Amino acid sequence: MTPESPAVRAAQILARPASLGGLTVPNRIVMAPMTRQFSPGGVPGEDVAGYYARRAAAGVGLIVTEGTYVGHPSAGQSDSIPRFHGEEQLAGWAKVAEAVHAAGGRIMPQLWHIGMVRKAGQPPFANAPAVGPSGIRLDGTEGAGLAMTQADLDDVVAAFAEAAAAAERIGFDGVELHGAHGYLIDQFLWSGTNRRADAYGGDPVARTRFGAEIVAAVRAAVGPDFPVVFRFSQWKSDNYDARLATTPAELDALLAPLVAAGVDAFHASTRRYWLPEFDGSDLNLAGWTRKLTGKPVITVGSVGLDGDFIRGFQGEHAPVKGIDDLLDRLERDEFDLVAVGRALLQDPQWAAKVLDGRFGELSAYDPAALRSLS
Repeated sequence: MTPESPAVRAAQILARPASLGGLTVPNRIVMAPMTRQFSPGGVPGEDVAGYYARRAAAGVGLIVTEGTYVGHPSAGQSDSIPRFHGEEQLAGWAKVAEAVHAAGGRIMPQLWHIGMVRKAGQPPFANAPAVGPSGIRLDGTEGAGLAMTQADLDDVVAAFAEAAAAAERIGFDGVELHGAHGYLIDQFLWSGTNRRADAYGGDPVARTRFGAEIVAAVRAAVGPDFPVVFRFSQWKSDNYDARLATTPAELDALLAPLVAAGVDAFHASTRRYWLPEFDGSDLNLAGWTRKLTGKPVITVGSVGLDGDFIRGFQGEHAPVKGIDDLLDRLERDEFDLVAVGRALLQDPQWAAKVLDGRFGELSAYDPAALRSLS
């Protein structure tokens, strides 16, 4: 390979270490969180440990686990999605962290409360009602759940803090708080689901209060060098046009309280990493987040997917940007790390192949084969 080849350039740029709080990540490749529902009783077993360890052994610098429920009765509704509370569940997670470390990787659990996204006809988890800022679902349906009281808010804040403390105790390298995609924290951030008239609703700063309280409680529950990552998005499940912020100033107003509360890094979730977030600038959401906060940022959104998949995905005809565009953005410090989802799910060796310049060996994503992938 010549020094100018894409393979050498990819290795040089992606192989650089990065810092998130007190954690050094060996390279710029992150495994994005992806729900799998392979944990009966909420307990991650040996298969889950092997699933993550294989990707760590193949060169993924940081793994963010699938969303895992915090210890609140309304946190989730699936008995096959892992939980981050309970003796048996945490013992399973400790083995996952140990396996990833043995393979040379770093790992954070994504801590999750689903809030008001329960689908019609599905039973409640632990016989608890769905809860949210105003008892309103993403589609605007009222009466499908309960508006949270102050006691409810305090209980959820405590559940996140307890889960973060457990993560540090059993050997994880940090935590990610799921504040994206229309789940509970995001339901407070978004005016479409937050219609509260108290201190937790109204302008963008007030809507950030609940998330900031969770960040502050987590920050107080863990050591000063234990990184706290906050994942957020503009889009919601089934509402890709939703926006928390329509201008950089509005985004700044939302992010500043989270920074003040103790966020070490952000994970800015977009569906297409190459799309500009605001008019008049080529910066994507991660780029604007880094510019406004000065914090390290992970970008994500269709990295590694090919044109055939994108064109066949929900009727879209979006052009696809390749690895060169991604490297250009990393090289000019638009963002710091890159999360890979479906491509890494399809091909556990994705990071090793990209870092070695073996692009021709990458496996194309095949959604029909999802259930057999490990």
